[in-house]
Amino acid sequence: MLYGKEHVARYQETDGEEGHEWRGTVTLLLTTTGRHTRKERTTPLIYQLDGDAHIVVASDGGADDDPLWYKNIQADPEVKVQVKGDKFTARARTATQDEKPALWAKMTAVWPDYDVYQTKTSRDIPVVILERV
Repeated sequence: MLYGKEHVARYQETDGEEGHEWRGTVTLLLTTTGRHTRKERTTPLIYQLDGDAHIVVASDGGADDDPLWYKNIQADPEVKVQVKGDKFTARARTATQDEKPALWAKMTAVWPDYDVYQTKTSRDIPVVILERV
């Protein structure tokens, strides 16, 4: 089962033929710019579509702190996204309180563990909208 750096490498090498489908759901690759290092960092994330936007969740398995990729998009919301062989630039933003319930339901429908992760932490796990630019 692909995970972490191996997941990213195989996904990139095969244009998602390996890695897009993962544990019964689908993943994309999100590349952010490090807020301190300015180096690019790529993370595989479960996603769903909402219209033309790609939706991801900054859960980090229910950790008490936001994942690094989320901190990076707060500093610089311009990101690169790869979905299978489709590579594009996007602008990342956190879903508003009005948008979040429907998007959360969409994401937990494909990865129910997000609800479990929320019970592990006092932080409100963000839902992120990636809009192609």
